[in-house]
Amino acid sequence: MTNQEIAKKLVELVGGKENIKAVENCMTRCRLELVDLSKAKIAEIKKAEGTLGVVEAKGQLQVIYGPGKVNKITEEVKKIVGVKIAIGEEAVKATKAKLKEKNDTKFKNILKKLGNIFIPLIPLFVACGLVLAVNNIAGVYFGDAYKTTNAAQIIGLIGNAVFSILPILVGVNASKEFGSQMPMIGGALGGVISSATLANITLFGKALTPGRGGIISVILVVALAVFIEKQCRKFIPDVLDLFVTPLITLTISVLAALFILQPVGGAISDAMGILVSNTIASDNTIVSVLSGAISGGLFLPLVMTGMHQALTPIHADLIANVGYTILLPALAAAGMAQVGATLAVIRKTKNERLKKTAKNGLIPGFLGIGEPLIYGVTLPLGKPFLGACLGAAIGGAVMALFKVGAVALGVSGLPLALLIADGKILVFLIGVLASYAAGYFFTSILGFEDPVE
Repeated sequence: MTNQEIAKKLVELVGGKENIKAVENCMTRCRLELVDLSKAKIAEIKKAEGTLGVVEAKGQLQVIYGPGKVNKITEEVKKIVGVKIAIGEEAVKATKAKLKEKNDTKFKNILKKLGNIFIPLIPLFVACGLVLAVNNIAGVYFGDAYKTTNAAQIIGLIGNAVFSILPILVGVNASKEFGSQMPMIGGALGGVISSATLANITLFGKALTPGRGGIISVILVVALAVFIEKQCRKFIPDVLDLFVTPLITLTISVLAALFILQPVGGAISDAMGILVSNTIASDNTIVSVLSGAISGGLFLPLVMTGMHQALTPIHADLIANVGYTILLPALAAAGMAQVGATLAVIRKTKNERLKKTAKNGLIPGFLGIGEPLIYGVTLPLGKPFLGACLGAAIGGAVMALFKVGAVALGVSGLPLALLIADGKILVFLIGVLASYAAGYFFTSILGFEDPVE
């Protein structure tokens, strides 16, 4: 059956288009608000072609079709109903109220907001990350001669597509998540924070650094901008709102970013990077191991906020002065531990959608691309993210104990073995296995709340 035929059959089985009040879709489900839920023929819907499952949740009928396909079927349902149905303000409030009944905790709300900012970017993270991994490995095999070719440049351009404008994309998504009525201002703020023009501006006797503070600076300044926007609308007349609110919001937010938020975020990043690099390379074994554990354990939160980018200059300095960076393998243990945590999730979950998402993220995870697993699996579940962090601490400690170093940047995960210095590839692989095992172990012990299908 075509998507149009599946949609037509669904409308018939739920009691006709007159029985549909509203329809929307999430990543996998077509969500139907019905006038009379009893008219829906649930048993027949479950057996219908394309249906992967049916869920009744507090008056709402949710038909599972899977990623991608659900978008197309929902659009066809909307065409049959005859109007472009959108959830209004009252429906949004009602939906949020239902969700808060189960998930209204500060910790879960923070995770939800962070997840919602990055989840739309997961397909791009996967695609670009895989392209970069291929390009970097080819560079290791074929050397500098390959890196200067047009092919390498074009592949690198594709691989960096999302990362080159990541602050802008995060700014837009953060604005939407924080409740802005003009989300594009978040993109503008992300562009300002990452603009190369910042290098020409000197404040307090020091030139500004484009992108300093990473994604965390973007999220902070966007949160401030949305707050200012909401305050402006309390006293600015409607006739002036279109002109005055964006002007005040953008101006104050940019000034706050340049003078306060970006320097603060950058100072935190710089201090952490310097502290870690000086301790993990210490001749004192205890200090080195503890530093490796802390570095590995904290790296996933750094990746989540984008602050890990501040460590790149430190890697480069270590390679220039010592010949290799001892910091990179310890930090790479975080992605490896997340693979172990994901394997534990796959073993324990009974949710087929979650299991499929986790399996799809494993291949990028083995290649050192952690974003799909962070934002698609471990972070939304909560405890597996903590399990991955604890597993990363073990892996980082093992890497630091044996002083495993990398002679170059750009590759993580298993491909990092190609860059290990002093012939310590076997020791590196021991650290990899330790990270996998520890991530799996801690996630199994902590457990998690398995989502309902």
